[in-house]
Amino acid sequence: MDDVISSGIIEHVIPYTDITVSRVIFSLALLVAGLVLVKLLVRIFRRGIEKTKLPALTTQFLGHFLKIILYVVVVLIFLKSLGFDVDSYVVGLSAVIGLVLGLGMQDTFTNIAAGVWVAAIRPVDTGEMVTVNGQTGKVKSVGIMSTELLTPDNQLITIPNKLVWGSSIVNMTRMPTRRASVDVGISYNSDLEKAVKIALDLMKGYPPVLQDPEPSVVTTELANSSVNLQLRAWAKTGDLMAVKNYLTAGIFEAYRREGIEIPFPQMDIYIKESKETRKEIMEIQTANSGIRAYE
Repeated sequence: MDDVISSGIIEHVIPYTDITVSRVIFSLALLVAGLVLVKLLVRIFRRGIEKTKLPALTTQFLGHFLKIILYVVVVLIFLKSLGFDVDSYVVGLSAVIGLVLGLGMQDTFTNIAAGVWVAAIRPVDTGEMVTVNGQTGKVKSVGIMSTELLTPDNQLITIPNKLVWGSSIVNMTRMPTRRASVDVGISYNSDLEKAVKIALDLMKGYPPVLQDPEPSVVTTELANSSVNLQLRAWAKTGDLMAVKNYLTAGIFEAYRREGIEIPFPQMDIYIKESKETRKEIMEIQTANSGIRAYE
């Protein structure tokens, strides 16, 4: 008796449809199995493609792309098992896609195509520090539609792939070495030759600074209140910020120790006043602000 009741429930037709309970159960089981199989296949695919020594960026992109394709296939199989006319859905979906393309989906497929090119050509790679479309950060991932950058202050920036592929890309960590440049100005009354020698000694005495190419000091400008110099030192890319910080603080201390003046902007103000206030104005202490008063 129980078997008859159970059989009747399983074969019961859901109201307003011709779908039986047994078909729903079978379809759901098929869907779950399909989703599990997709994860397994994607995992196997990624492990297999990693053995080809392709860049991590490329394997990540291909893995995402394969996962989406397989999910679509699983959903279609699920609908087919429920008795839906999948063929008509595919035709209808194609018509909708064609319509949407005409109304503005060009950008979507442009982003996908750009993502393929970025993954293939690799102007950027995972973990590299880059500037893309005016945004600077470390490349976290390149997806089908967009690229993610992580800024130094831990902000996540998402950039559409078409903007990545269509803009200039500055890759700050691709090359093994880079040049650190530090600007400093000295007074016109200071000994220029001595200032250059102090700067060179500072750079040559710091181990992370490479000696080939040699460090150099160039005069970049004869400004209004200073002779502007630029310290140029080559270093390994990973040492660049440390070298720049060291040279910036080091040249300040070295010049102060050796009596080389680093001037700062001053403003001369000429004041016309009455005799009653002249004495008070001339007693104003302005040395700390760099402002001098004249009669």
